[in-house]
Amino acid sequence: MNISIIMAAGEGTRMKSKLPKVLHKVCGKSILEYVINASKGADVEKNIVIVGHGGDMVKEYFKEESIIFKTQPIGEDTPYGTGYAVMQAIDHIDDNSTVAILSGDTPLITKETISKLMEYHNKNGFQATILTTILEDATGYGRIIREENQEVLKIVEHKDATEEEKQIKEMNSGIYCFNGKLLKYALSKINNNNAQNEYYITDVIGILKDEGYKVGAYISEDSNEIHGVNSRVQLSFSEKIMKDRINENHMINGVTIIDPSNTYIEDTVKIGRDTIIYPGVSLEGNTEIGEDCIIRNNSRIVNSVIESNVTIESSTIEDSKVGEYTQIGPYAHLRPNSNIGKNIKIGNFVEVKNSTIKDNTKAGHLAYIGDADVGHDVNIGCGVVFVNYNGREKFRTTVGDNSFIGSNSNLVAPVQVEAWGYVAAGSTIVEEVPEGALSIARAAQVNKEGWVEKKGYKKSF
Repeated sequence: MNISIIMAAGEGTRMKSKLPKVLHKVCGKSILEYVINASKGADVEKNIVIVGHGGDMVKEYFKEESIIFKTQPIGEDTPYGTGYAVMQAIDHIDDNSTVAILSGDTPLITKETISKLMEYHNKNGFQATILTTILEDATGYGRIIREENQEVLKIVEHKDATEEEKQIKEMNSGIYCFNGKLLKYALSKINNNNAQNEYYITDVIGILKDEGYKVGAYISEDSNEIHGVNSRVQLSFSEKIMKDRINENHMINGVTIIDPSNTYIEDTVKIGRDTIIYPGVSLEGNTEIGEDCIIRNNSRIVNSVIESNVTIESSTIEDSKVGEYTQIGPYAHLRPNSNIGKNIKIGNFVEVKNSTIKDNTKAGHLAYIGDADVGHDVNIGCGVVFVNYNGREKFRTTVGDNSFIGSNSNLVAPVQVEAWGYVAAGSTIVEEVPEGALSIARAAQVNKEGWVEKKGYKKSF
């Protein structure tokens, strides 16, 4: 069985945050979520997460996941260290298992690297294997000292390294693979007789090596994968790398991204072929974009479905659906629960909320459509307001097929405009408009001749 022990108990004081470090997000997902997903993707059957500070928040965040949580005790007299964290999972380690020790603050680790590490470990008969990488500047990192046969002799911390050892560029990532039985054995022998009074997982490596067991090291091709997040600066670095990965993957799969450095797409977003994404676009959450769409500058789409051949220009769409061949914007806002049909025009400064609009309807500019059911082939004029709120309750408006709502009209809900109903410009509608009727709800125009001159407002120039 493949087991992972993910260390996520750190306080993360340098983050200066009320939120546990591992719950901070990178491209829409928590740091720890990336590590868990990579572990599961590497065919790890049992995932054990060690929590400490903010542990209840972490458990709540992942309450739907099939994860075993173990809590590392916290207190002045409680020992610390990576070795002590791993000890909390000892009852869940099977003797014949392959155990990967992962860091919960490394969101850039991939399932491929974890798989290769475990495969290398098993194929070469190692009892312990260290994931390493090559850094031109390895200052601060433990160096990997190898024997002539390329097995690992020892790990030397930077502060303890000789000048010659400091020239070594292969460093310890803090990610390991162990034989389950031997890991438990070595954990029982480590101690905290050191300056920090901590139990170190690196001591397990030393114990196994001293007793003649084979220790190997697998070099990760991408040094970014082992990058840990301990500060907001490091969080920003991971965000940039992850954003580049996501954008590159979409481009490989047939999406045109005009300026990848200025485009934000979260890891959960799906985009169809031949869609074009312009600079300044933000695609978030469980958004799905169809094929042959054009998403122009400064649009934000969150948890929404955009079908194929849609054009969106400088607009915001939240928790909504947009049908094929529809045009949105510029400067439109689709608020949650908007269901926009096919071949629809939602134009300049039009806001839609909790409404269904059927095919071929147009709302060209400056309208508010809230809590409404609008039929097909409807024209909604400039300045139309669906008046849905009386200060206490929301009410719905229904507009039938082929209706025409004239400019600057108010539809005061609850109200219904039947099919082929016409509302004259400037009307305030409070009663049903029958099918095929023209409704005029405005005061009759009165012209008072000579009024300006009588008031003395007229001047001679």
